[in-house]
Amino acid sequence: MKPIGITTTIPIEVLLAAGYRPVDLNNVFISDPEPHHFVGIAEQDGFPVNCCAWIKGMYGVAMEQGIDTVMCVTTGDCSNTEMLMEVLRLKGLDAIPFAYPQKPDATQMRYCLESLAEALGTTLEAAERERERLERARGMARELDELTWKSDTISGWENHYWLVSASDFNSDVAGYEKGLERLLEECRDREPYPGDMLRLAFIGVPPIFGRDLYDFVERNGARVVFNETQRQFAMPNRCEGLAEQYSKYTYPYSLSAKLDDILPQLKRRRADGVIHYVQTFCHRGIGNIVFRHRIDRPILTLEGNNDYTLSQQARTRIETFLEVLDGRRPSVQALPHDPVPRR
Repeated sequence: MKPIGITTTIPIEVLLAAGYRPVDLNNVFISDPEPHHFVGIAEQDGFPVNCCAWIKGMYGVAMEQGIDTVMCVTTGDCSNTEMLMEVLRLKGLDAIPFAYPQKPDATQMRYCLESLAEALGTTLEAAERERERLERARGMARELDELTWKSDTISGWENHYWLVSASDFNSDVAGYEKGLERLLEECRDREPYPGDMLRLAFIGVPPIFGRDLYDFVERNGARVVFNETQRQFAMPNRCEGLAEQYSKYTYPYSLSAKLDDILPQLKRRRADGVIHYVQTFCHRGIGNIVFRHRIDRPILTLEGNNDYTLSQQARTRIETFLEVLDGRRPSVQALPHDPVPRR
């Protein structure tokens, strides 16, 4: 299958039906042992220093790995993507735009899907068959998410990794299913996390810090039980068709749509506090004003760009935030099991 780069989660069922192998450029960039290498490629080609590292990283991946077709989301994601698309075309790549509707409307979404299918030489009916084929993988991702907060046997990092990977299923649906199936089987023999750990929600775009963030909060007596955007990438709602599925997918739409998902999850998962991650130079950072007004739990806003691990300042701020949360809650009796879960 011909690889096609994607700049964020899109209706990959249409791409699969058209014979493409989706490759999430973000995931390739951030999972590389030296992600700064890709940023360097972009800066050598003229991208400004004060441009988002994700944009530069995606560009570097496309250039170095020879991905000559990229689908760029121009509405509902990053405001820099349109300029990225222009530069990709300048370099001879086939940059295909895709725009989500302005609001989550199934009728408008169906029109977008039909237009995309026609542009790629396939049909919406073929894409619906791909949706049915992906249901097993999406179902296991939903199970993993529930085990994170209901049974307390999945770490915040594992939750992040497998849900964020659902944007392209690591370009290997069968491999994704096998890996996740092994993890779910392993969880049956795990001890749950201690009951006295603080429970955190993570909202905003996936963090550039990666695993360092999740491991650090666990070492300090807390764990992430809700990854907002990553969960959306996995399509958490069971739907009758693609138009409904991508209308209920909240990421491309308004903060109001996001909060309709976030607020019930905070209550359901008993979150003590919220970490809101914003990318430096990103317009989404302004949304922090709305989140602080609407969310009734303490919020720590973390900002990052090309610092792929937590800075000392970020570590200190997280430690202080967790101390504040710990002081606000009533005393909780720890459950009688080992202080460190088996991994």
